[in-house]
Amino acid sequence: MDIDALKLKIIEAGEKAVEQLIKVAQESILNDSEDDIAADRLKNAAATKKLAIFDALEILSRIEQEKSMLDGNSRTTTTTTMSSFAERRAK
Repeated sequence: MDIDALKLKIIEAGEKAVEQLIKVAQESILNDSEDDIAADRLKNAAATKKLAIFDALEILSRIEQEKSMLDGNSRTTTTTTMSSFAERRAK
């Protein structure tokens, strides 16, 4: 199998991952039965959603880069690393 075919498979997997991250971001934080939810659980849920959104955007950006390289466009935008928002903020 050649490298381009492998990259296309990786791109396809990345697109599926983005769809899953969107589902995480769209989930409701509060259910009707959980009115007295602890503040730390709310913060964790919000942080999880934020992480899912930023990771999805980063994956999409990288997919666009790889697709343009496969199409022969040597136009490269800023180099992104595949680290999560939390990992970048910890540095």
